Amino acid sequence: MAGRIPQMFIDDLLIRTDIVEVIDSRVQLKKAGREYKACCPFHNEKTPSFTVSQVKQFYHCFGCGAHGTAISFLMEFEHMDFVEAVEDLAHMAGLEVPREAGFETGTQSTTQPLYELLEKASAWYQQQLRNHSQAGRAVDYLKQRGLSGDVAARFGIGFAPPGWDNLLTALGTDATARQGLQETGLVIERTDASGVYDRFRDRIQFPIHDRRGRTIGFGGRVLGDDTPKYLNSPESSVFHKGQELYGLFEARKAMRKLDRLLVVEGYMDVVALAQFDINYAVATLGTATTPEHLERLYRAAPEVVFCFDGDRAGRQAAWRALENTLPVLRDGREARFLFLPEGEDPDSLVRQIGKQPFEQQIGGAVHLSDFLFDHLASELDIDSIDGRARLVDQARPLLARLPDSVFRQLMVEQLAILARTDVARLEERLVKPARQDQAGAPRRVPSPVQHGGKSPVREAIAILLHQPELAQQLEALPFPSSELLPGIPLLAELFELLKRQPGLNTGSILEHWRGRDAARHLSRLAQWTPLAENLDLAAELHGHLGKIVRMLAEQRISQLLEDETRRTLNNEEKQELKELLQER
Repeated sequence: MAGRIPQMFIDDLLIRTDIVEVIDSRVQLKKAGREYKACCPFHNEKTPSFTVSQVKQFYHCFGCGAHGTAISFLMEFEHMDFVEAVEDLAHMAGLEVPREAGFETGTQSTTQPLYELLEKASAWYQQQLRNHSQAGRAVDYLKQRGLSGDVAARFGIGFAPPGWDNLLTALGTDATARQGLQETGLVIERTDASGVYDRFRDRIQFPIHDRRGRTIGFGGRVLGDDTPKYLNSPESSVFHKGQELYGLFEARKAMRKLDRLLVVEGYMDVVALAQFDINYAVATLGTATTPEHLERLYRAAPEVVFCFDGDRAGRQAAWRALENTLPVLRDGREARFLFLPEGEDPDSLVRQIGKQPFEQQIGGAVHLSDFLFDHLASELDIDSIDGRARLVDQARPLLARLPDSVFRQLMVEQLAILARTDVARLEERLVKPARQDQAGAPRRVPSPVQHGGKSPVREAIAILLHQPELAQQLEALPFPSSELLPGIPLLAELFELLKRQPGLNTGSILEHWRGRDAARHLSRLAQWTPLAENLDLAAELHGHLGKIVRMLAEQRISQLLEDETRRTLNNEEKQELKELLQER
């Protein structure tokens, strides 16, 4: 049972972590004053409203409201759970994640049993490939495809024997296990609701691993005449097809540094290429290449080569991949396209010509720029004015999807050469007008939370979140924690934390309230920025604390005067009221 991660470790981790580096490796940020900006990765927008504060270690989108710390970003962007995000940041910082005994980590506890169950299933399938009475058919198939035992073991290839309940009998030993098998899609409920049966039957089993090497699902290749030929695990809480890539974990494990990734269509293509020591092939899981796939690919390697059949269907699939690739092609990233001879796939071609000639073909793959312009020009007469005008019209929305970069500028220059027109005029046409609202006015990005319109308690909390070191200038708050004014207990708790742990930044402060009701209020207040850079925040804080003192005094006076109408005040209450009225 995994123990809880100590809060002190999380504090230290977030102090060591630079949120700008974490986000910039996934979303291209641009410096904008003291902060960084980008188009939000969590919703579609053309005007950047996503800001990252290096001082606060906090991000916020003024368009959709997404916000949080480096941990929150990894959880949202990479679809990690809390523990995975902490472990990922710890790995970047070269730290080992400690655990406290006797506690269970909340989010992890809901998924950890599923990972363990999937690992058991993978081991069971591999055991069947070695020992089952009908495993010879599966072994013969793999040998016919040229696979060695070493490569089969490296990829964890197994065998799901024929029959309706083999896996269910082996692993579904109790109600909890059966529920887990059903949740991960390893068993399916019968249409008459009379029970469940194994999803994978009489198939070669390819375990799918996540970035940490955990089994999250399976792909099964049929041995008989059943359909479909390939069958994947369904979506689950641990498996998302549009984000995972078969073979990426194995590629990272086999090669210390990946300079290139080859995207192929099937499991057998990945494994067959590995048999020929081409260890950088990955496959999508029965889906087209998604933006999430592309971000994962480019985080692993600077060059991505898409491998497709050379027929019409293959070129259409390549064009869809090109369209999805354009928005992520910032400087330093390269995309190319390899079209195979008709009737060939990577598996058959590498066995036919061998490793070196195959890699030569990869090295000669078509650059994205050439594929884009050749594809558009092939259907036009660019020797005519009309054809060149149509070329510009068709290329313009594609180039507009490219991030602002040197590559984009070069693409515009190439289009200008092909269209025999001026680069500057093309650039003008690529700039799209600001989106209009219903009244016809340009859409405005909401402004940051401004100073004003909040109670003194909220103002004081916002200032402490913005500049936590100000807490060290105060011995104590000039009033006791009280329920009389909303937010005072939260302000007192925040102040005590900052006095106890000086050096915390905004991001690490917010992590102390993760999962609590007050977290959303603090996150909202963390968006506040001073109206002026030279604003004396220490004086502002003292001013707001003084207002709170006066407000509490007025409330106490009102309370004592009201009590006096119903009963006789005791001597202490009379003295207190007298002093409060004098101070007023």
